[in-house]
Amino acid sequence: MAWLGWAHRGWGCGQAWAPQVGGHICEELTTALAPPRLFGRRFNIFIQQKCGFRKAPRKIEPRRSDTGSSGGAYKRSALIPPVEETAFDPSPYPIRTLIKPFFFTVGFTGCAFGSAAIWQYESLKSRVQSYFDGVKADWLDSIRPQKKGDLRKEINKWWNNLSEGQRTVTGIITANVLVFCLWRVPSLQRTMIRYFTSNPASKVLCSPMLLSSFSHFSLFHMAANMYVLWSFSSSIVSILGQEQFVAVYLSAGVISNFVSYVCKVGTGRYGPSLGASGAIMTVLAAVCTKVPDGRLAIIFLPMLTFTAGNALKAIIALDTAGMILGWKFFDHAAHLGGALFGIWYVTYGHELIWKNREPLVKLWHEMRTNGPRKGGGSE
Repeated sequence: MAWLGWAHRGWGCGQAWAPQVGGHICEELTTALAPPRLFGRRFNIFIQQKCGFRKAPRKIEPRRSDTGSSGGAYKRSALIPPVEETAFDPSPYPIRTLIKPFFFTVGFTGCAFGSAAIWQYESLKSRVQSYFDGVKADWLDSIRPQKKGDLRKEINKWWNNLSEGQRTVTGIITANVLVFCLWRVPSLQRTMIRYFTSNPASKVLCSPMLLSSFSHFSLFHMAANMYVLWSFSSSIVSILGQEQFVAVYLSAGVISNFVSYVCKVGTGRYGPSLGASGAIMTVLAAVCTKVPDGRLAIIFLPMLTFTAGNALKAIIALDTAGMILGWKFFDHAAHLGGALFGIWYVTYGHELIWKNREPLVKLWHEMRTNGPRKGGGSE
């Protein structure tokens, strides 16, 4: 029989397999094994390690990413990517992990609003020049033969029909779609999990606080967030203006992730988070605070309408309950942090931050007007 022939060839430390040790066959181990007889043939039972070298069996340990510090299993939401291949290492001193994210949040927020103030200055300065350029372009178009069916002209027509808010969020939506496509590339999975998901137990703490605000693993998650952002874009940009809105949106993404960090460190429920929900909650809360009597509706139930003020109260109550009870489907701490930041900013922050930008704008103006003259030369 084939099986008997295989057994007869001596699987184990038999003559056909055992390596030479010091010029002799490993007779001691063969004798010690005292192989029994099976059907008149020798059949070696594996009760000791074979002669020669062999890999030791790898010990299977529970993944840190699946277990929180409290020992409870971490249940992954369908909205976040699988993290089986990525090890997260919570710090033995968790409070210290919040130091760098705190300074990053403060520094990034200050840079965002400072850049927005300079951007507004440059925009106002360029509008005068663009006005005369537009008059010249209109005169040239009137004497230039018109092209029919020009694709570029159709795109410009569609773009000009959009509101200022819709044009502003188009770039944000494009960035989110691009990052979503990167998630579909298998070779980039480790990089995406490392830099595009925020987790206080990760080795990279600061940059994911911003990058994860443009990151979606689920198509439904991204579509829902971008729909809400598109719906509120015209209102929020009319309230804050284009430049201030961009500063608030980017800052909200970082601030909401910092609140998520604080909650995860405080409760010991570590796990990755991603999505623009925290920043979008800031937009929604700001609009609902400024226009509390506005009528809103649910995406899939448009027949049910309610006031913006009541919607904001319900959302805050839901996220507060989810944060306290430890619901894991959404990052409720990030949602709550974004909503509270939106309420605070339109109530107090606009007066404290944006209306005090004049010293920075004057400094930038002096740098622009008193800079080195072109051509150089000595006086």
